[in-house]
Amino acid sequence: MPESPAPPIVPPRRVSELVVERLSELIEGGRWPVGTRIPAEPELVAALGVGRNTVREAVRALEHAGILEPRRGDGTYVRAVTGLDAALGRRARTADALHVLEVRSILERGAARVAADRRDEAAVRVLRAALADQERAARDGDEQAFRAADVAFHAELVRSAGNRLLSELYDGIDHVLLRTLATDAHGRHHRDVPGHREVVDAVADGDADAAERAVGATIEAVRAYLVSDGAGSTAEAGA
Repeated sequence: MPESPAPPIVPPRRVSELVVERLSELIEGGRWPVGTRIPAEPELVAALGVGRNTVREAVRALEHAGILEPRRGDGTYVRAVTGLDAALGRRARTADALHVLEVRSILERGAARVAADRRDEAAVRVLRAALADQERAARDGDEQAFRAADVAFHAELVRSAGNRLLSELYDGIDHVLLRTLATDAHGRHHRDVPGHREVVDAVADGDADAAERAVGATIEAVRAYLVSDGAGSTAEAGA
C-alpha cells in the first residue's frame, strides 16, 4: 500500500483575517466594552501596521457578524462581544420581553447555584466590589452610573460560575432585556429591587439554595415592573 502523501500545504492566512482576530481579542478581553466607540480608521492603521483597505475589510467583517455597528457621522461602536452574543441579541430583540426575562432567570438562577457551590473567594471579592459600585451610584443619584453598575453586577454574578459560554449566553440576552427599560425608570425601579446583597452573601456562604432564592426575588421584581410598564409585547417594541 503506498505511503500517505505529505500533509496538504495550508496557504498563508489573509492579513485581514489576522486583523479580525486582533480586534476580536480587544473586544472579548474587555479593552473595548459593548457601547464603546473603537478608534478611527487612521488610528487602527497606525496601531496595527497594516493598510487602510485591510483595516476596512476587517471592520466590515465584524460589522456583518453583528459585533461592530457603524453610526453615520459618529464612528463605529462595539455592539456585541462575540458572534454568539450578536446572534442571541438579534433573536431576543424579536421575542416577548417576558420570555427573554424567563430565559435570563433560568441562566442566572443556575449560575448563582454553581457560584455558591464553587465558593471562589476571588469571584466573591469581585461581586462585593460590583455591589459596592451599585450602592454608591444609588446614593449619589447618578442614574447612568447606577444602570452601568447594575448591569456589571449581574454579569459578574454569572461570571462567578466560572463558565465562559454561560456568560456569553447571558450577556446576549441581558443586553436586549435592558434595552426594554427606560433609563430613568430602570434606575428608580432597581434601587428597591431585593436580592442583590442576599445573593452575594449566599455565594460567599456556599448556600446554593439561598443564592437561587435571592436571584428569584430580583427576577420577580423585574417581571412585575415589565408587566406594570406594559413592556411584555416584544423586546424591540420597548427599546
